[in-house]
Amino acid sequence: MLDKKITFVLGGARSGKSTHAESIALNAASGAKPLYYVATAEIFDAEMQKRIDLHKARRGDEWTLIDAPINLTDALKNHDLVDSVFLIDCLSVWTTNLLIGNHDIPAMQGALIAHLTACQASVILVASETGLGIVPDNKLSRQFRDANGLLNQHVAAVATEVFFVTAGIPNKIK
Repeated sequence: MLDKKITFVLGGARSGKSTHAESIALNAASGAKPLYYVATAEIFDAEMQKRIDLHKARRGDEWTLIDAPINLTDALKNHDLVDSVFLIDCLSVWTTNLLIGNHDIPAMQGALIAHLTACQASVILVASETGLGIVPDNKLSRQFRDANGLLNQHVAAVATEVFFVTAGIPNKIK
């Protein structure tokens, strides 16, 4: 039986955060099944298809894919088993989906945090750190930055471990 663990991996664009999170998930699942990759991205154009194809090419057959662009918490609840491992990539894309779809972001993020604290599985979550740059010049971008930053704080608070990845180098900060 795995010890339940919540691991949070933050970083900038192309920082290596997804690759690091995948290695954590594979190590956590050694000998334990199932291993889930929970994808929040949707394919809207050829460039996004290419990004998703790169992620898929890195993963092996041991992963079961769950698409959860909006209903992330429900997807976790439907598969939450003792000794299972989830990799959620990425919370920032999920937050964007909620914002664009005019969903109740605080309620949906709160439901995710509540489930993380109660779930039986080990969960590795990936998110972009977007609060290190300049203040965005438009309302929608500021709303995203604020919602993403607040979610990152809440996930970090309930996480067992938190890593910040810079230039492919993971730094454990919790």
